[in-house]
Amino acid sequence: MYAHNSSLLDAVVAAVRETGRLLTDPAAVQEIHAKSVTDYVTNVDLRVEETLKARLAELTPEAQFMGEEQDNAGLDLTKPCWILDPVDGTTNLIHRFSFSAISLALAEEGRVVFGVVYDPYHDECFTAQLGRGSFLNGHPIRVSDAAALRESLISVGTAPGHRAWADDSFRLMRRLFDACQDVRRMGCASLDLCYVACGRQDGFVERRLQPWDYAAGLLIVAEAGGQATDLDGAALPLDHGSGVAASNGLIHSAVLAALKD
Repeated sequence: MYAHNSSLLDAVVAAVRETGRLLTDPAAVQEIHAKSVTDYVTNVDLRVEETLKARLAELTPEAQFMGEEQDNAGLDLTKPCWILDPVDGTTNLIHRFSFSAISLALAEEGRVVFGVVYDPYHDECFTAQLGRGSFLNGHPIRVSDAAALRESLISVGTAPGHRAWADDSFRLMRRLFDACQDVRRMGCASLDLCYVACGRQDGFVERRLQPWDYAAGLLIVAEAGGQATDLDGAALPLDHGSGVAASNGLIHSAVLAALKD
């Protein structure tokens, strides 16, 4: 319905880029509310969501909206739906650790057909359309050609909202560390996925994420020639959270195997 409307998608990307300026002001964070011990929402998250939700309603009035900071019950994902994480990496934002992004995906008929992830700190805008490739600031990107896990740089998330899983999460990180060149931890899953897509990282694993964390990134990885699946190798769901494994495709089976050792 919307996926092949290039002028519309250009307008969406422009809106995301413009809204990104709300993240980069050093004094932007004025209010911090704890949703849990490790999960926060700031006035910036709420302002970005409010701004983009209003703009998307103007551009695509028939589309639904899934946002991190709202109740998403009752959505019909067979119909067009925007999936937004207004600030992926809120903890980074709070600490002025400049790795946060706006992540926005469009799902139609139950699958992601368009995605944009914008890192305003480095002015890097990753985009993808189903069947049309992935891009960074308008230039095509591809995954790396690392053919073995021992040649690979892997990013590993710590699932901070699930502290009871900590021992297993760090054992997982150790297994991957022992098998690969080195591991990284950025704290922004959407950018981790984009870094896989453009070859800066060869893989990324996190035990639990939500659809707004990975919806845009999974398409950007796939359109760049890689794979993004759940931890068993199945398609990532859009109606509930999941573990995520992403790679350049060449090492995907090795990554999944390492998770099960």
